[in-house]
Amino acid sequence: MTVGELKTIQFDKPVVAGSLKVPGDKSISHRAIMLGSIATGKTTVKGFLEGEDCLRTIDIFRQLGVSIERNGTDVLIESPGIHQWKTPVGELYAGNSGTTARLLLGILSGSSVNSVLTGDDSLSKRPMKRVTNPLQAMGASISGASEGDFLPLSIKGGALKGIDYEMPVASAQVKSAILFAGLNAEGITVVRESAISRDHTERMFKQFGANIQQDGNAVSLQSGQELKGTDVVVPGDISSAAFFMAAAAMIKGSSIKFIDVGLNPTRTGIIKVLEKMGASVEILEQYGENEEPYGIIRVSNSQLKGIVIEGDIIPTLIDELPIIALLATQAEGVTIIKDAEELRVKETDRIAAVTNELIKLGAEIEATEDGMIIKGPTPLKGSNLKSYGDHRLGMMAAIAALITEGPVEIENPSCIAISYPNFFEQLSDLIKKGEDE
Repeated sequence: MTVGELKTIQFDKPVVAGSLKVPGDKSISHRAIMLGSIATGKTTVKGFLEGEDCLRTIDIFRQLGVSIERNGTDVLIESPGIHQWKTPVGELYAGNSGTTARLLLGILSGSSVNSVLTGDDSLSKRPMKRVTNPLQAMGASISGASEGDFLPLSIKGGALKGIDYEMPVASAQVKSAILFAGLNAEGITVVRESAISRDHTERMFKQFGANIQQDGNAVSLQSGQELKGTDVVVPGDISSAAFFMAAAAMIKGSSIKFIDVGLNPTRTGIIKVLEKMGASVEILEQYGENEEPYGIIRVSNSQLKGIVIEGDIIPTLIDELPIIALLATQAEGVTIIKDAEELRVKETDRIAAVTNELIKLGAEIEATEDGMIIKGPTPLKGSNLKSYGDHRLGMMAAIAALITEGPVEIENPSCIAISYPNFFEQLSDLIKKGEDE
């Protein structure tokens, strides 16, 4: 589907059931390509996410002279190492991918190439100063509109120096950009967070042979480390699974078993929220704890109640808050989401967008400066919903159609392919299996 198209979804009191293997984790897929390209030698990636964002990352590193061959979800990377990259002929286009853009700012700053990084209209409106400010303090040469706050940005790779940086807001993207720059910065680079954000970068650095230290909420890295190619297995994306977890939790008679889904502790906020709301959640198996933990989970319908979601748990479920807001409309009582200002600078202002779209369905929801207040349970009705070109909002709209009285029309549903190319096929399969139960 293309921009401007509509997808109409209507169900008659469906049940969702069966087993589901969601696509590979988007955050881990990005980092596997990045580190495989920085490292010297051969890297294999299994379970790579074939979403648009991650494919943008591959395209960019090919432009830098890295050999990357892809066979579906298997990827082979052969790199001469970051110091042997070639200067790209044209601009490096990140599309809609904030992860690609922000992490590349750190990587390119410490490389030996000059480049121009750009993105689509949406990404070009997302703030970059949170990344460029600390990088410039390390000596990075980055220039562009609004003093380096928006793409396109020009990066002249060169010598950097380590920094001891205290993050104003916990952000895995900013932390990762600084650590990537720290690989090629003189001395030690330290990043301090008030709450621990996603740690995929730290875990994968270790897989590629880096010596990276963690002390409480501080991460430190000594420069001059040579990374070597390795083998990476990408587990299923728990942020994608969250949409179907919510469906199973709120639809009577539903139960879904999730196969090989990521269980990284910095990403399992959705499981804690579901359990606190009263959903039935079982972790049946768990593997790979020394690298990226993953396992088998079953989520089943149960009576839900409203809760307060705030503080340190917020960075662990920033992508899941849109679907949590929908879930809260079906819970008994009031759900309050706080400390989530980061939602306002995602692919869109997710606080405003989620509130606007759920109100169209008849939800009792109010936006606050840093979150939302949702009253439930509320019967929802069909409506025309905007995706805002944001994959998480597109998926939220589709899951909403499972519980609305009347059809839901989704504007620009193709944005879902950014992280979940086969979303609608898997949704249909779960409904069919539910009908067979």
